[in-house]
Amino acid sequence: MSYPETYRYTKEHEWVHLDGNHATVGITEHAQHELGDIVFVDLPQPGTQVTKGHTFGSVESVKAVSDIYAPVSGQVLESNELLSKSPEKLNEDPHGDAWLIKISIASDPAEINALMSAGDYQKYVGAE
Repeated sequence: MSYPETYRYTKEHEWVHLDGNHATVGITEHAQHELGDIVFVDLPQPGTQVTKGHTFGSVESVKAVSDIYAPVSGQVLESNELLSKSPEKLNEDPHGDAWLIKISIASDPAEINALMSAGDYQKYVGAE
C-alpha cells in the first residue's frame, strides 16, 4: 500500500492533510482494508467542535463498528456527503474522494507535527 507523503497519520489509522489552517481528515487504506466492506458512515455536522484524540464519528462495516478519532482539534467545516449515500467509496478511494471531514484547525497547529509521516506510518502498520 502506498500512503501520500503530504499527509500525516495517527496510530488509530486516520490521516490528515493540512492546507493552511484547514485540514482534511480520512481513514487510511490500511484501516479500510482491515474493516472490510463499509456499509455506513456516521459523521458530525458542520459547526461541531472536534478535539484531538477524541471520537468524532464511526464507520460500520460488515465486520464491526469502529470509532473515528480526530487527529487534530478544530471546528468541522464540512462532512463528506458522498459517504452518506455511498459509504462503500471508503473502500475504493480512502485517500482521495472518500475523505471524511474538513476542519478549521484550532489555535495549536503544532498538533499536526506530533503525527506520523507516511514512512513512519508504513513502518507502524508493517509492525502490527
